[in-house]
Amino acid sequence: MRGLRASTGDRPPAAGHWRRRLRRAAILGVVVVVLSSVPWSWTTIGARGHRYDAAEAPAADVVIVLGTAAAADGKQPSDRLVGRLDTAAELVRTGRARVVLVSGDGAGTSGDEPTVMTAYLTERLGVDPRRVVADPFGLDTYDSCVRARDVYGVQRALIVTQSYHLSRAVTLCRHLGLDVDGVSARCDGCGSVMLAGKAVRDYLASGKAAWDAFRDRPPAVRSSVNPAVRDALGS
Repeated sequence: MRGLRASTGDRPPAAGHWRRRLRRAAILGVVVVVLSSVPWSWTTIGARGHRYDAAEAPAADVVIVLGTAAAADGKQPSDRLVGRLDTAAELVRTGRARVVLVSGDGAGTSGDEPTVMTAYLTERLGVDPRRVVADPFGLDTYDSCVRARDVYGVQRALIVTQSYHLSRAVTLCRHLGLDVDGVSARCDGCGSVMLAGKAVRDYLASGKAAWDAFRDRPPAVRSSVNPAVRDALGS
């Protein structure tokens, strides 16, 4: 009977078997973490030496402001967007930039981002309307960079966004051939929980950024060459 019971296979797996399975799972977990960190490392290293505060930023003819959701009413910028626009206006006032290219989603779920951005810059911050150009098809960071280059003819620029997003923006633009330096915008109203969440989101978004850059993805919306930036610089 003892031999029969032993042959049924009802005994629990040996401890060594479970240790091997746990070891394989741990190794797999480490591999996944390492591989997922490669795109984030690429964006971080690529932006090294090209991140500044507004007071220390170098000069460029153009400052690109990346869009984000407007406020709930769809007519005012959100706190994060206010921080970006205030920084861009400061760069213009201090002579570090001459023209502002606001790039966002003209049909976003929260409203027309470039229109909201333009109104705030010109009506609230006193930036000359002739110095503001709006791109309504900057649907994501990659598209904003490639359209600044191909549609608006930008070669050298500052780019403004919050610190958690800045390295990805700078690295993408520089990968696409723009001579870009990043300027960190303040983030009034951004609590620690929000900032942590945005940092995690950007960590994950770095994978898509690397993939877009690797395959040289075209922008979601193709447009003819637009001389608006050149004309604004000449006015």
